[in-house]
Order: sequence, then structure tokens, then C-alpha cells
Amino acid sequence: MFDAIHSIMHLYRSQQFRAFAGAEHELTHMESKVLRFFARQPGATLSDLVAHSGRDKAQLTRLIKGLRDRGLLDASADAADRRSTRLHLSAAGLALHGRLHQIGAGLSGVALEGLSEAEREQLHGLLLRVRSNLARDAEG
Repeated sequence: MFDAIHSIMHLYRSQQFRAFAGAEHELTHMESKVLRFFARQPGATLSDLVAHSGRDKAQLTRLIKGLRDRGLLDASADAADRRSTRLHLSAAGLALHGRLHQIGAGLSGVALEGLSEAEREQLHGLLLRVRSNLARDAEG
């Protein structure tokens, strides 16, 4: 079952990123995840991203620096704590994130083609239940 889920996600990601091959802003999978995080959490910090992702702080620092250098992320000092930096998508980052979302929506349509609305809802519900089971087990 999980091999099938992995295979689906691999196909989805490869087709999504193929759309950006040779474009001004090619993205890695992890870069897209960082952009998605700051799109959902504008003004979050590096520490927030580390806590959310569980990834190495040094790795994420390099990713954020690269995204800032490419003009996709902007930073500002926290008004309450000047030592803390708040991150948010730049105009270019917002446009790129919007394009990623648009491509993802199109791929979702292709992936779910031929499934009725009831089947889509059932699949979604079942996947949420699997995720919940795993999360509950992880909490132990």
C-alpha cells in the first residue's frame, strides 16, 4: 500500500517540477516545501520551520539563504525581538507559489480523473484515517 502511495507522490512531484525545468526559478522538492510553509505561515521564523519539519537547522538555514538570494523569500526583524527574523514570500515567491499550486491542482485533476465525487471523498477520508492512525501510534 505504501509503495503505491510513494509511487503516486513520486509521479506527482516529478511532473510538477518538470513544468519548471529550465524556467527562471527551478525548485527542489525541499525548496518547494519551504515556500509552501511560509505561504501558509507568513512571518514565521527559521525556528518555526525547524520545529514543523524536523529537519536540520543548518540545512534549512542554507535553503532559506538560497531562497532569499534568489528573491523568493523576504526577511524582516521581529518587532518584539530584534534578534529574531521573520520570513515571508516576496512578490516573486508568491507568484511562484501560485504557479506551483496551479500546476498541482491540474495534476490532481488528472490523477483523480474518472473517480466520482463520492469516491474522491471516500479516498480522502480513508487517507486521513491512515494518517491519523500513524500519528497516534507515533505519539505512542
